[in-house]
Amino acid sequence: MVGRIPVMDVHPVVDLGRLPAKATVGEPLPVSATIFREGHDSLGAEVVLVSPSGERRPPVPMVKQTDPVDRYVAWVTPDTVGAWSFEVHAFSDPVATWQHHAEIKIPAGIDVELVFTEGRLLLEKVRADLPAGPESAVVDAAIAATKDTRRPAEARLAQLQADDVVAVLAAHPVRELLTVSGPFPAYADRERALFSSWYEFFPRSEGAVQDPETGKLTSGTFATAAERLEGVAAMGFDVVYLPPIHPIGEVNRKGPNNTLTPGPDDPGSPWAIGSKDGGHDAIHPDLGTFEDFDAFVARAGELGLEVALDLALQAAPDHPWVTSHPEWFTTRADGTIAYAENPPKKYQDIYPVNFDNDPTGICREVLRIVRLWMKHGVRVFRVDNPHTKPLAFWEWLLREVRRTDPDVVFLSEAFTKPPMMHGLGSVGFHQSYSYFTWRVARWEIEDYLREVSSESDHVMRPNFFVNTPDILPEHLQYGGPPIFKVRAALAATSSPSWGVYAGYELYEHVAIRPGAEEYLDSEKFQIRIRDWEAAEAEGRSLAPYLTRLNEIRRDHVALQRLRNITIHAADDENILVFSKRAVSTSSTDEADDDVVIVVINLDPHAARETTIHLDLPALGLDWDDTFAVHDEISGADWTWGEHNYVRLDPHDEPAHVLTVRSTS
Repeated sequence: MVGRIPVMDVHPVVDLGRLPAKATVGEPLPVSATIFREGHDSLGAEVVLVSPSGERRPPVPMVKQTDPVDRYVAWVTPDTVGAWSFEVHAFSDPVATWQHHAEIKIPAGIDVELVFTEGRLLLEKVRADLPAGPESAVVDAAIAATKDTRRPAEARLAQLQADDVVAVLAAHPVRELLTVSGPFPAYADRERALFSSWYEFFPRSEGAVQDPETGKLTSGTFATAAERLEGVAAMGFDVVYLPPIHPIGEVNRKGPNNTLTPGPDDPGSPWAIGSKDGGHDAIHPDLGTFEDFDAFVARAGELGLEVALDLALQAAPDHPWVTSHPEWFTTRADGTIAYAENPPKKYQDIYPVNFDNDPTGICREVLRIVRLWMKHGVRVFRVDNPHTKPLAFWEWLLREVRRTDPDVVFLSEAFTKPPMMHGLGSVGFHQSYSYFTWRVARWEIEDYLREVSSESDHVMRPNFFVNTPDILPEHLQYGGPPIFKVRAALAATSSPSWGVYAGYELYEHVAIRPGAEEYLDSEKFQIRIRDWEAAEAEGRSLAPYLTRLNEIRRDHVALQRLRNITIHAADDENILVFSKRAVSTSSTDEADDDVVIVVINLDPHAARETTIHLDLPALGLDWDDTFAVHDEISGADWTWGEHNYVRLDPHDEPAHVLTVRSTS
C-alpha cells in the first residue's frame, strides 16, 4: 500500500529486494527515490542505514534533485563487512512549510503575528527534543525573536533565517505523517572486491628453460615462478592471477596455436583440466606439490600480493570425473560425450559439465574444491566462463562461501549478453570482466563509463583488463607502443579494478592471423620464455609506466571508487576528459577532497591539441574559480579554469593525470 507520503522507485534494489545491492566498506553508496505529496506543503526525506549487527545509524538527509523531478538522493557509507540494509523515510516537514510561508507573507504584511506564532510553536517542538547546549541556545534566541513585537518584523524574520538557526532546524526536523519504505538489502564487501590491480601470468612459463641444442623446454615451477613475484609487486599490482594449475589432459591435447597435432613435449592448454594425475583438487606434477604452492602463496603475501586462482568447471576427456561421474556430462546420440563448442570454435580437449543430471552432487563437489583451495590461502577466484553454468548454481555456491568466509572474492569472466553479466553480479560475483576491451571511440567509452559507474554499479563491479591470453584486441595489434600507454592509463584511472596479462609490458601484439584477436604462439598452448630484466635494462618495457599508474592509484582515493566519475567536454573527438572526486569524510573543508582530472589522447598515431571544458561544480569548485593542477605523470604544474588548452603527443605522453591542489 502506498504510504501517506509516497516513496516510489527506490534505488538500489536488486530483484525486487530479494538480492542485496553491491556496496563496499568505505565507498559511499547513493540511495535515491521518487518522493512527492499532494498539495503544496513541504516534505523531507532521509535514509537510515542499518548495520549487520542491527544498529540503526543516524538518518542521512536526502537532497532533492533538479532532474528528474521529485527525485531525492543521499549517500551513505558502510564501515564494516556484512549484510546491511537501508530504509527511506519520507515525512511532512512543517518547519520547511512555515519557512516558505514566512518568506512570502511577512514581507507582504499578511498575518504577520499569526505567522510568528506558528513559527514559535514549531520552534518549541524542536527545542523540546534538544539537550542544553549551543543548539538549544540558538533555538531559544529564535523563539524569543518570534515574541519580540518591539522589533520590526523584517528584523525578526532575518534572525529566524540566520545560518545557525537554519542549520539547527535542518539537523532536527519535525517529522509528521512519516512513511517508511524498506528495509532493502545491501551487502558491503571488503575493499579488495572494489579496488584491485591484477597481473596474470602462467607459472609454467616463469623460470622455464630451453635446451639450446634440442630446443626442448623444461617447465617453470612454483619455486621459479615465485621469483617473478617480486617484479609483479614492484609494479604495484596487488593480485597475481594464475590460470589453472591442475594436471592437463592428454586425450585430444591441443598443440601450438590450438592445433590438433601436438608433439610429445607440448604441454597442452591449462583449461583442459584433468588426467591420470588428478583433477581440480590436484596440482600439475611439473609445477610442484601442495607444499610448493603454499610457499608460493606465502611469498606472495610477504610482497603484499593476493593469489587469485582460476576456477574452470570443465574437464578433459581423461579427467577422473569422466569415469567416476559420467552423469555429469552430456552424452550425444552416438554415445560419445559432447565436447565444448562456441561455433566456429571447437574445444575438443574439454568436456563441459551438465548441471541437469546430478546438480546436488556437482554442487557438493565444487564447494569441496573451492574450500580446499581456500585452505591453501586462496581468497580470490577468477571464474572461467560462468555464463555457461546455471545462475542458480552460482547463487548457491557464492552464498555458501560468503556465509562462512565473506572475505573471499570471485571475478566473473563472462563476455556475454548484459542480462547474464548483470545476473552473475546480482547473485554474488564481486567483480566482472567487461566490454572495456572493445570500447575504443570516445563516445562509446564515455557511454560505457556512465553505464558501469551509475547504471549497473549496484549489480556489477567492472574489472578493466587491457588484454587476456584469449583477447588481443585489434587496437593493440596496430596502435604501436603508444596505444599500450593509452589503454593502460585509461583502464587504471577510469576503473577501480583493472588487469594486465603478462607480455603487455613488452608490447606483444602479433596476432595469429589478420582479423583474429588471438595471439600468435599463444601461451595458452605452449610455454613462453620472456627476458624481463633485459627488456627493462634496454628500455623496451612498459613496466615503469605501469608502476607509476599503480602508484597514482594507491595515492588517490578518488581513483579507488567506482560511483564518482564525471565526463567533461573536449572540442576534439579524440580527447577524452573525465574526473573523479572523493569527498573527505574527516572535514567539511572542500580543500580536503581528493580530485583527479584525466585527459587522454585516444589517437595513438598523432598529437592532438584542443580546448577542454570542465564542469567545475562537479570538482567542488565555483564556475569562476582558477586552480592549480599537478600532472602526476610528467610532474608539470599549471593553473587551470573552466576552459583549458591541452596538447598530447602519444609518442611522448598520451595522458595527463592531474590532481587539483588549490583554488583561488
